[in-house]
Amino acid sequence: MRARTLVVLLMIALIAVFAVLNWGVFVAPTALSLGFMSVQAPLGLVMLALLALLVLAFAIYMALWQTTVLAETRAHAKELHAQRQLADQAEASRFTELRTALQAEFATLGERLGKAQDALRQEMRDSSNSLAATIGEIEDRLRRHGGGDDGRGV
Repeated sequence: MRARTLVVLLMIALIAVFAVLNWGVFVAPTALSLGFMSVQAPLGLVMLALLALLVLAFAIYMALWQTTVLAETRAHAKELHAQRQLADQAEASRFTELRTALQAEFATLGERLGKAQDALRQEMRDSSNSLAATIGEIEDRLRRHGGGDDGRGV
């Protein structure tokens, strides 16, 4: 139990013990003024009844207050859950968009790489052909100028 609950229960128990110990005085009739008239009634019982009504009213008020707070807490929890779901959906959407963008970028890079490889291959072929033509031209010149081929290679 909470400390507040224990204090309230202790106070009620002390009041009950006080009333039992002084029961004779509590039930002794007394002239009581209600403002517009006077009545004979036991003052102790009237005060005890008023105290009981006050405690009951306070208990009802606290129960209603706690119910209201609990309802508000549940409403906030539902709203928080809904907001969390929206955030999760937005995050998932961002991940999907990122994945799509990355896939598109990788596809573009793949195309560019393929074109670059094709261009490099073509450049290598052209260079190889040019080199072969240059070597062939040099061999022709050497043969024409009498160098010939002595079998040792170039």
